Amino acid sequence: MRKIDQLFAEYGESHQHPLNKVIHWVCVPLIFISILGLLSCVPAPHVCLLRFFCLSILSLAVVTAVFVFYVRLSVLLSAAMLLFVLVSEWLIYRLNVAVGTSVWMVYSGVFLVSWIFQFYGHRVEGKKPSFLKDVQFLLVGPAWLMHFVFKKLGIRY
Repeated sequence: MRKIDQLFAEYGESHQHPLNKVIHWVCVPLIFISILGLLSCVPAPHVCLLRFFCLSILSLAVVTAVFVFYVRLSVLLSAAMLLFVLVSEWLIYRLNVAVGTSVWMVYSGVFLVSWIFQFYGHRVEGKKPSFLKDVQFLLVGPAWLMHFVFKKLGIRY
């Protein structure tokens, strides 16, 4: 069994309850995006592509490290995750422009509320979150959701 399949199987063990799954489908992407959003608020140089997309150097470093993690698991899945990150960064840039300097409060609130729901989902599930056993599961969660999209589309990752 490939490592990615082992990780998804282990992650899936604590994500069986339908309510917990729904919570994860909403909150995992929100947490991912809120972390990128918070990184965008840290004073650091930004790289701007075209006129509508800017990415902080700090975000770029984190995204690169996360991308390397995903590439080691699956090139095709990592490409899809990169697309998700790029769309997320575009949305973050638009929100940053619209809200201004207080946007960090939006990202912090989304992050906090999403984690509260995540822990509630695991309480309903009756199992601890996977990342308490191994921190890499914080990155496996978003890819685990993406693998369901791949399965629905009939794409082998």
